[in-house]
Amino acid sequence: MPVQRDEPPDWALPAWDALPEASGPSGRRGPAPATTSPGGSFGLRILGVSDVTRAVRELLRGDERLRDLWVEGEVGRVTVSSAGHAYFTLKDERSQLSCVWFRDDRLASPFEPQAGLRVVAHGRLDVFEQQGVYQLYVAALQPAGFGDLALQFEALKARLAAEGLFDASRKRPLPVRPATIAVVTSLSGAVWHDIRTVLGRRWPLAQVIVAPCLVQGDGAPASIVAALRRVAEWADERGRAGPAGEAPALTIVARGGGSLEDLWAFNDERVVRAVAAHPIPVVSGVGHEVDVTLVDFAADVRAATPSAAAELVVPDRADLSRAVTHERRRLDVSLGTRLEGIRGWLGQEARVLERLSPVAMLAAARERSGVALDRATAAILARIVAERRRHEGVVARLAAPLDTRLAGARATLETQAAALAALGPHATLERGYAIVRRVEDGLIVRDPAEAPAGTALALRVARGTFDALAGGVTDAGSLGSTDSSGGQA
Repeated sequence: MPVQRDEPPDWALPAWDALPEASGPSGRRGPAPATTSPGGSFGLRILGVSDVTRAVRELLRGDERLRDLWVEGEVGRVTVSSAGHAYFTLKDERSQLSCVWFRDDRLASPFEPQAGLRVVAHGRLDVFEQQGVYQLYVAALQPAGFGDLALQFEALKARLAAEGLFDASRKRPLPVRPATIAVVTSLSGAVWHDIRTVLGRRWPLAQVIVAPCLVQGDGAPASIVAALRRVAEWADERGRAGPAGEAPALTIVARGGGSLEDLWAFNDERVVRAVAAHPIPVVSGVGHEVDVTLVDFAADVRAATPSAAAELVVPDRADLSRAVTHERRRLDVSLGTRLEGIRGWLGQEARVLERLSPVAMLAAARERSGVALDRATAAILARIVAERRRHEGVVARLAAPLDTRLAGARATLETQAAALAALGPHATLERGYAIVRRVEDGLIVRDPAEAPAGTALALRVARGTFDALAGGVTDAGSLGSTDSSGGQA
């Protein structure tokens, strides 16, 4: 018969009704923390998933070995998110490790992970709490097999980066159109020829000087440092004493491609520090596109190849010619529009000046006076016509009574004229009388004594006047009677 025991075995969980109920911090009912009852019963502490994940995370972060480690393995499936982050696995014969490579670090590296490649990843181990997985956060990635040189490269890179030699704030902008360019490279390879060809084709105005040096072997680092020093001294001397533009505006450090060992001179600490301390901007054109050296990080600008470095430092004269042509056309259009506006403005000002000129003002005044005179003439003529019509009306109204009065007056006048004519001297003369006047004084002779014999006389009769000479005095009765004026009838 099996032995009865009060306590369950170590591997068994208690029944649900064997646990006391309690209210947790959130107020929900659940198991109480682990306790031990006096009767020998046992309690159990149950953790939340987040608690377990945080505990694992703290353990991982507390291990110094996992904060900065190098992991070698074969790349599994690679996925790049829309944000640019790369997700892949590293695996060996028995295990695999999830890896995350953030966008900025990935774009700064010339090497991309591909499935099936064996690589060495540098980074830190941490936990992604939302999914409860641990993964390697990659800072740098390179193909496996470089051995000690790769480790030396990364160690020196980390140390110099900590000093700030690779900071982006230290990078200097390149001049747009440098007049003089210095090149630090070997004269024995094709690099110097390629750089001169590219510079001559793109910007033949630039003067190119070369500081020859070794680019491979044990003496290469010291030779490169010496070449950089010569360029700096030449730039200082030309800047102080030479004509403007003779001093180099930038320096190209160049070498063709090769293995890590071939390029190791450009990972030398002396060379890296010389590049960082160079007084003028430095463009690194070392190796091919996949090659990365510490000089690339210390330089102000990194180019993929020596020819690419030559293309970076000068503009393309064809592009500049097209840009100048485009700007000229744009300026022509702008200037034409501007001139058209000025021409219109000048036309308006000319018209204003014409209106304000004395000749124009006199002509306008003359025209206004002519118009005023025409208006006044028309008004006067209208007034005359009106007055004439009014006068004619008055005349018409007065004509009939006046004509009547005039006719009566004319008849009276004729009657009186007839009466006067009958009484006048002319009528008497018609009856045969005459008027006698002395010629000498025109006195009418009324008495014969007034005209002694021989006196010249003028006698007026009804039909005219004739002269006579007074003779002797005769008897008045025999001669007939005389008129009241003294003349003889």
